[in-house]
Amino acid sequence: MPLNFCHPTAPHKTLRLPEWYVSSLMMDRALDAVVRRVKKLDRAHDVPYLAGYSLDGKTIYIDRHMPRAFKLRGRSVETDRFLILHEEVEKTLIDQLGLHYLHAHQIATRAEEAAVRAAGIKWRDYDRFMQKHVKTIGDERLTKVPKDLDLKPYRDEHDDDLLRRMLASVKASKAPKGLHVRDLAEAIQELRRRVRRRHGARGAVALSRKKK
Repeated sequence: MPLNFCHPTAPHKTLRLPEWYVSSLMMDRALDAVVRRVKKLDRAHDVPYLAGYSLDGKTIYIDRHMPRAFKLRGRSVETDRFLILHEEVEKTLIDQLGLHYLHAHQIATRAEEAAVRAAGIKWRDYDRFMQKHVKTIGDERLTKVPKDLDLKPYRDEHDDDLLRRMLASVKASKAPKGLHVRDLAEAIQELRRRVRRRHGARGAVALSRKKK
């Protein structure tokens, strides 16, 4: 192969381009590869924290109220691809490597940040936009939760109130009785057991009062 041939495996110096440019190009290609791997993208449901994934990992959920893009200095920045990268990386690390959600989330966030920067977008601009919608979506009533949404992130975040609202949403929509309803209920019971172990009887009473 000629030394001046542009190939991903060639040394950066043979491409006669700055190293940061090559890294950004490779990151963009990697991002495209991850997005193409997604079997199904669903934007028809309410998803806490903007995005999530199904139990089997075949569906990536993005909240139906999340804008597909935002304007930044005259440029339209599409956000779905960055959210997809985060969820795919996170789910893979949890399922394939057995990482704890909080660890997988940190790595996925770093990958998301790298992809955002590679696209020529400042992370603070991107993050400011995303955080604004996290707050908005997090405060609204959850009325259309995916029945097969993976609950591990919510269990590991110890978000008891959110889990109970998700369960109420599933029941209110008269969804068929199935594994997803049991999973939600079991997740809440698991949280209560953790409270008892950590705080004793007083903690369990406090959690019961919170439910009322």
